[in-house]
Amino acid sequence: MRIARYTKDGEVAFGVIEGARGEEVVARIDGHPFGTIRFTGERHPLKDVRLVAPLLPTKIIAIGRNYAAHAAELGNEVPEEPLMFLKPSSSVIGPGEGIVYPAKLSERVDFEGELAVVIGRLCRDVPAERANEVIFGYTCANDVTARDLQNKDGQWTRAKGFDTFCPLGPWIQTELDPSDLAITTSVNGELRQSARTSQLIHDIPKLIAHVSAVMTLIPGDVILTGTPEGVGPLQVGDEVSVGIEGIGTLTNRVISRD
Repeated sequence: MRIARYTKDGEVAFGVIEGARGEEVVARIDGHPFGTIRFTGERHPLKDVRLVAPLLPTKIIAIGRNYAAHAAELGNEVPEEPLMFLKPSSSVIGPGEGIVYPAKLSERVDFEGELAVVIGRLCRDVPAERANEVIFGYTCANDVTARDLQNKDGQWTRAKGFDTFCPLGPWIQTELDPSDLAITTSVNGELRQSARTSQLIHDIPKLIAHVSAVMTLIPGDVILTGTPEGVGPLQVGDEVSVGIEGIGTLTNRVISRD
């Protein structure tokens, strides 16, 4: 099931996307999708609504250096345990929205295509073997990073935390085996990243166990699972697309802050 969040006539709602490609409709649901889904009976052609970020998480927990080739391309060792950091909820944008280039503060802004896990239940201390019980679904993410500031600061809050630096979408896929999915990132139509989620060093059950041992997770929280090799710079005017097999494609354009 594909769960979208959309706006129509100035109102924001959740809905389930139904129908064949090119003929999709959004069936509105009552309230939020975490729990029993109840349809309102309201339906719109997908082309007549605007998709926004599929959720607004209270927190985004990201994992660094979780593909060996990516760690190597930046001259880093592979961590023995998942390397966690946080991105603020204010960094989230949806499909089609602009990634704002902070030109007065950074001269190197990179794309990082990733698979994102959406948590569906309040949980803490989740054993890896029960991780699937707390997963709501999966979406595409772009962990946009001011690489020069990451290197300068020695920690990642500023580099990863700018407004618009966490595109999510286009929707949440709730029925998916994430163990071996193709993931790609393209800039202006040129392929820049290509990998499979089977190459993750720390798999999704381990990530959920590791993160939930530290902090309580609530419905709608997002875990970014790491980016493969091939990260590179973006410029104002670029169009960047993250595609994940079984989910879809998240596309955003880089815009100027001025």
